[in-house]
Amino acid sequence: MSDSSSAPSVYTAYQGNTYLFGGNAPYVEEMYENYLSNPGSVPDNWRAYFDALQNVPATDGSHTKDVPHLPVINAFAERAKAGTTKVVQASGADSELGRQRTAVQQLIAAYRNVGARWADLDPLKRAERPAIPELEPSFYGFSDGDLETVFNTSNTFFGKDTMSLRDLLNALRETYCGTIGAEYMYMTDQAQKRWWQQKLESARTNPKLTADQKKRVLDRLTAAEGLERFLHTKYVGQKRFSLEGGESFIVSMDELINQAGARGVQEIVIGMAHRGRLNVLVNSLGKLPADLFAEFDHTAPEDLPSGDVKYHQGFSSDVSTPGGPVHLSLAFNPSHLEIVNPVVEGSVRARMDRRADPLGKQVLPVIVHGDAAFAGQGVVMETLALAETRGYSTGGTVHIVINNQIGFTTSDPRDSRSTLYCSDIVKMIEAPVLHVNGDDPEAVVLATQLALEFRMEFQKDVVVDIVCFRKLGHNEQDTPALTQPLMYKKIAQHPGTRKLYADKLAAQGLGDTLGDDLVKAQRAAFDAGKNTFDPVITNFKSKYAVDWTPYLNKKWTDAGDTAIPLAEWKRLAERITKSPDNFTVHPLVKKVLDDRAAMGRGEVNVDWGMGEHMAFASLVASGYPVRLSGEDCGRGTFTHRHAVLHDQNREKFDVGTYVPLQNVADNQAPFVVIDSILSEEAVLAFEYGYASNDPNTLVIWEAQFGDFANGAQVVIDQFIASGEVKWGRVNGITLMLPHGYEGQGPEHSSARLERFMQLSADTNMQVVQPTTASQIFHLLRRQMVRNLRKPLIIMTPKSLLRNKDATSPLSEFTKGGFQTVIPDVKDLKAEKVKRVIACSGKVYYDLAKKREEKGADDVAIIRVEQLYPFPHKAFGAELKKYPNLVDVVWCQDEPQNQGAWFFVQHYIHENMQEGQKLGYSGRAASASPAVGYSHLHQEQQKALVDGAFGKLKGFVLTK
Repeated sequence: MSDSSSAPSVYTAYQGNTYLFGGNAPYVEEMYENYLSNPGSVPDNWRAYFDALQNVPATDGSHTKDVPHLPVINAFAERAKAGTTKVVQASGADSELGRQRTAVQQLIAAYRNVGARWADLDPLKRAERPAIPELEPSFYGFSDGDLETVFNTSNTFFGKDTMSLRDLLNALRETYCGTIGAEYMYMTDQAQKRWWQQKLESARTNPKLTADQKKRVLDRLTAAEGLERFLHTKYVGQKRFSLEGGESFIVSMDELINQAGARGVQEIVIGMAHRGRLNVLVNSLGKLPADLFAEFDHTAPEDLPSGDVKYHQGFSSDVSTPGGPVHLSLAFNPSHLEIVNPVVEGSVRARMDRRADPLGKQVLPVIVHGDAAFAGQGVVMETLALAETRGYSTGGTVHIVINNQIGFTTSDPRDSRSTLYCSDIVKMIEAPVLHVNGDDPEAVVLATQLALEFRMEFQKDVVVDIVCFRKLGHNEQDTPALTQPLMYKKIAQHPGTRKLYADKLAAQGLGDTLGDDLVKAQRAAFDAGKNTFDPVITNFKSKYAVDWTPYLNKKWTDAGDTAIPLAEWKRLAERITKSPDNFTVHPLVKKVLDDRAAMGRGEVNVDWGMGEHMAFASLVASGYPVRLSGEDCGRGTFTHRHAVLHDQNREKFDVGTYVPLQNVADNQAPFVVIDSILSEEAVLAFEYGYASNDPNTLVIWEAQFGDFANGAQVVIDQFIASGEVKWGRVNGITLMLPHGYEGQGPEHSSARLERFMQLSADTNMQVVQPTTASQIFHLLRRQMVRNLRKPLIIMTPKSLLRNKDATSPLSEFTKGGFQTVIPDVKDLKAEKVKRVIACSGKVYYDLAKKREEKGADDVAIIRVEQLYPFPHKAFGAELKKYPNLVDVVWCQDEPQNQGAWFFVQHYIHENMQEGQKLGYSGRAASASPAVGYSHLHQEQQKALVDGAFGKLKGFVLTK
């Protein structure tokens, strides 16, 4: 007797597929044939059905995908007509077969070059497969009758020296047109191209995961989806920039971290924007869900002056991997997309230098991009341009694109970019790209493995472009269907990557309830504020970890001993003014060295270049590394530095340089000077990232002209000025910005001092305008000798570099320190002084000259060298020296609406006595920083200097 309990299930199964048989069979077979040739050519519901069939194991238990049947049938039919089915070995002796052999090589090259255009990449299955004749055998004159012809394929890696055209075509399509589309043929390095061919073709780009590995993939998909859905239901409407639709990214990160650890990587620095950031924090870095939920509930600690939103927060942890502990750092970043990229690279370079790891074998940068930002933001190009340079290389970066095919709101490809792929920008540095369908998480694993292996082998950038979708809007309060109705109809019908993969594993016999069991376990864990697994290692500390404790909670008034002994001065001066034997320096440079040698001996006053050099020399001799970068900073824009000497008789470009500052002591710290690429934004951000990870190094970025710093304004605003109050990140980066009004026009006069003054608050940075050689010496040394780590903004001079009045006697370097305010240096009778002119920068020397001409011994001139934090105590003490003081005039070169005036007037007013008046003398307010007409510049300069000694005009404030 049969078991009646099984009857309903059998009948149900029969009902479920009976439409496939009978009169419908030819129609279904034709549609399946079309699907095998081009999956996009059949309706969506049939494609979904046929896709599912590909997950069912073959009769031999393998997971080999089906191939088109019609060419096989036609080939045998043509052979039958010809009266034979004998396979003909192609021979070069036959002209036709010779042509075919050439055509086969062209076919192979075509798939390697553009096969990705036919790859199955879109989880939403929207786009039709483009017509690419070069990928069709008929383009080369082949017919179905040629499919059994055997050709030489020894230049491929399919494992056979000869293959039939049919097998070759199937192998090419399986390799290059599956769910991974590889781009690498534009690379000029033949070894790298052959590496990719070997890796892709030998495996046919077919992932081979064990059952346990597949379960791990499903677990990570479940964790990614589970967190988003948990947050969506518990914190309705709150912004989190969901990862739903791109959950395979977490699979990629999991594989990357573990494989990197297995390959000896000990640190991974990650930069990414807000999309999926919370998911990475919890599911990749191991942040406790309870801590994340506390931020949503507003119960987390809020102990910073400003703080930031949760999806800008950084995090670090130590996790276990097959190769041992790996330190993970997720960089803090603002909403300015992609700006974190060079910050990450700088942080990585600092870690590499600390480990003496020039190839980046132990430290890995990982940058996560959105598709629209990757193609649209200029800092991406600037950062890529740094990748192969000596001063900024990091051993190759793994780029991962969360490509949701929409960016912010643009789903029409005619508006999204001017390139075929969002990743095309990386072709400028010949970085290979693996496009991968996010609905095939196993392919994502394989692409990640290959990308990491390539990076570790060749120390080059590589891209994994995960093509996925965005289930919700740009944020959780957005309604994307308003502008993307077609896309979001498709998304609404998509069951989710986790569900698709769970069904696939069930079909492979790995458990019908596996997916549901993982979902339940994940939900229970989140309800308890925990993870289902915890990779984080507690109480582990690497010997390379930086202890920031000595640099926290310091005051800007803290003292630092910046003078050096006379004997040390002379020893260092001798070392930095010598060049090697048989090394011919330029005659002009020879004079500079000779003059500096005389300065070192105390025979003449010390100029700016020597004061700066001696600061560097004394620091590296004391164990403080110095890193100086910028455009032409080795020589100096104004040829004042000459940190790098060039042998005038050298015969090769890469030899014949000598850096005296690298030869001041046997066990000195490194001195690195880098002539950067012509970039402000990426280079400054790189140096910020470097300084954020190395408080013991004097990190300096020098602008060619201070005016050009505005090209890096995002870095200044979002990191340098506000990083500490938003994220608690201490940073001691130094900016040297040439500033001064010498008639060079609107773009070569002003470093926009007013912008830095506007950004100054919360004792966040130091804004300084030194006017003598000894001042720059003590200032640079102070930045390292005392433990205060705040950004230092220096308005450096131009004409003062060679102004004898700005030189300093040797005694000012062997004693004393940096003066925030320089008193009047003239021997005045205090009771006679009726006016104090307060100023900052070059204008002091114009004022001093004018006073001498006028014989105005009732006017004192005070230099405010540190504009922020304002030195109230020192400035107030100067004003009190003059008991009969009537008024104070602030004099500046800059227009009234620029420079320091609007920001220092209340500081000055605060230190005045009742009845005293405050006035202004300077250029009138202007839309432009400076005039371009030299005669007008001279007229303005004369007027502002004269005005400082004349009757108060315009704005006058009485205390």
